[in-house]
This record gives sequence, C-alpha cells and structure tokens, in this order.
Amino acid sequence: MKESAKARRLKRHHRRTKKQSKMNLVSLMDIFTILVFFLMVNSSSDVQVLNQSSTIKLPDSSSVQPPGDVLALTVTHQEILINGRVVIKRAVLKALDGQIEPSLKKELAYHASRSGQPAPEAGRAITILADRELPYDLLKKIMSTCVDAGYASISLAVNQHAKEGRVQRQI
Repeated sequence: MKESAKARRLKRHHRRTKKQSKMNLVSLMDIFTILVFFLMVNSSSDVQVLNQSSTIKLPDSSSVQPPGDVLALTVTHQEILINGRVVIKRAVLKALDGQIEPSLKKELAYHASRSGQPAPEAGRAITILADRELPYDLLKKIMSTCVDAGYASISLAVNQHAKEGRVQRQI
C-alpha cells in the first residue's frame, strides 16, 4: 500500500523534529574569553595585601613610596614566619648568642633559590612586619640574618597616614 503525501510529509516532519539540537559553543567561548581578559586586567592593582595578625601594631609613617611585591617576614609575639610559614620561635631567637640565626638563614636561602633570578647588586628585597614594640636587639638579629642570606634591601611595614587623617596599611 502506498503512503499518501500527507503521511510522508508528517513522517519527514517527525524525523526532523526528533533530532536533538546542538549547543553553539562559539559564543559561549567568546564570553568566557572576554571574562578572563577582564579579570586579568583588573587583577593587577597597586595595593598589596599583607597577611597581618591583629596582634601586630605597625608603626605609623608618612611614607609615600608604594610597596613592592617581595618576600614577607612576620614577627609575632611567639613566632617568626616567612610568607605565613613558621620558621622559628621568637624565644629561641632571643636566646641566641650570635647575630645570625642558622634556621632563619636556611629558610631565606631556600626562598632565594626558588626565585630563579640572580640577586641584584643591592641584594634581594624583603619586608619585615613587626610590632612597633619589638625590641631593637631582636630586630637587629633578624636584619643581620637577612643581610647574611643575601636580602640586603630591607623594608619595614608601616601604616601610612592619609591626608584626611585616616590610616592606610602600606609597607
């Protein structure tokens, strides 16, 4: 028996509508590419966020020089940390007779070797975050160890006074 023209047309129509439609990924990839570029451009900013515990009270300064992205050495009331990792207890450093602490120097040398770049003539850069009440003899030991490990460009983190009288955190 022959199919009628209407039956063939309906059959053809059902075959066409039965197929799954495919998602157009080109426009979706374009959107994500634009989003990635937008995030990359906006992620580079002039502000450097330092992880600082609330127990450390930085000294105030009227410095206008912007901070750089360098290795951060934090001195808390109990420990000394490099990039958030505990290196030595503060009491051990205080009890040290000499000026150079070996385990701190070893950790600094490790970070210097990881950078993969030769040391500049002025020495590698490091920022020390310490409480304003830190005894000078302890700061001197830390700075001597840094210089001995090749980190001669030492900066101290401070709170920057803004013109309106507010205090901004800066190194």
